[in-house]
Amino acid sequence: MRLILLGPPGAGKGTQAQHLVAKHGIVQLSTGDMLRAAVAAGTSVGLRAKGIMDRGELVPDEVVVAIIADRIGQNDAKRGFVLDGFPRTVPQAEALDRLLAERGLKLDGVIQLKVDEGILLKRIETRVAEMTARGEKLRADDNPDVLMGRLAAYRAQTAPLAGYYARKGMLKSVDGMAPIGDVTAAIDRLLSPAGPVKAKLTIKPATKPTRRKAKSAKAKGRAKKPRSKASARRAPSRRSKGRKSGRKARRAGRSKNKSGQVKSRTRRRLTKAR
Repeated sequence: MRLILLGPPGAGKGTQAQHLVAKHGIVQLSTGDMLRAAVAAGTSVGLRAKGIMDRGELVPDEVVVAIIADRIGQNDAKRGFVLDGFPRTVPQAEALDRLLAERGLKLDGVIQLKVDEGILLKRIETRVAEMTARGEKLRADDNPDVLMGRLAAYRAQTAPLAGYYARKGMLKSVDGMAPIGDVTAAIDRLLSPAGPVKAKLTIKPATKPTRRKAKSAKAKGRAKKPRSKASARRAPSRRSKGRKSGRKARRAGRSKNKSGQVKSRTRRRLTKAR
């Protein structure tokens, strides 16, 4: 899994990167850490970066990309990585795309932590006031003016990355102002194989029953509990009664006709005898 975390200073990228490292067994790649490690290791790229930093100059993109190329080639990064603090500009993102393409790799996602800058400033001010009241030493980052400068640089240089990755269909945004646990859960849902699950309620329109169904429903309504053979013999149905009475009437008619024929023949014989 290869990921990028985007978001302004104070958005919580480092916290979420640590969770992703622990959950997926990948490594966290921070440009600052990688630069220091390369300088300490005395690699050719590290020595070049050291000379540039010693002169107080910004390390050019090609040097940073070269350091990243060395880092992702190491064994512990082959399972995946999460980039924190890189890329910072669209040209850096394009250089990263070329590097990954050369190695047959691709990004699995870009997570953007969306935050309210005004609330971030208030948090810094509150933290500075609390630390000052406790007599604690302030860090360079614990300064509203410093944070405002970093936020301005982010808006100018890094914010356009959201549009760059959105056009590629890779950007996934999360509310970074939510509690840390909720932000973590939201990122996990986005990275799950199924993606985010949204429950849908489907209401089917009511349909009128067909003629056949209506007839069967009526027949079911008229249906009675089946009776035993004995009860059926004791209580014949109306139809069976009608059949029996009809048969009796036909028999009676036939016997009546026979008796009439016999009587008429007897009369004719008596008449002839006279």
